[in-house]
Amino acid sequence: MELRLNKRLLGAAGALVAAASLAVTGLTVASAHPSAVPGTEHFQIMVSSAGATPAVIAHGVFTDYGVTHPGAKVDTFVLQRGSFHLAHKVTSITHHFNPVTCLDQLSQTGTYAVSNGTGKYTGISGSGRFSFNVLAIAPRVSGKCSTTAPAVALQLIIKASGPVSLP
Repeated sequence: MELRLNKRLLGAAGALVAAASLAVTGLTVASAHPSAVPGTEHFQIMVSSAGATPAVIAHGVFTDYGVTHPGAKVDTFVLQRGSFHLAHKVTSITHHFNPVTCLDQLSQTGTYAVSNGTGKYTGISGSGRFSFNVLAIAPRVSGKCSTTAPAVALQLIIKASGPVSLP
């Protein structure tokens, strides 16, 4: 049961992990354009139901909001002033499932890198670390926690931050 529920949560949030746990692509603040504006950027991604489009708020060097389109290794952030790719890599996973209460808890940490910007984010570069946390409650079917039905309650929060540079 635990393995199936874990796969279901990872499937529902796997694309989100991609959005937050970016694989370092070699872009750094040091490789940015000499007139670039560097600083720390913070991203927060949130989902409150299975299948919902993840919402993003960014603040630091720039402030913007929008959505992310998760991918297996690279997410696309589509914000009000442009878009960019966020590559991610998971470095640790912790999972706890309570078969009595149906509470499932999943945490991941990892690294990310931003690149391929459009609009205001053309030339963006940077990298950082993220944390990914899911709390979910599995439904009961015939008195037992279901590992195949969608969660009756789900909260996913991803927080990421690191140096970013914009030309």
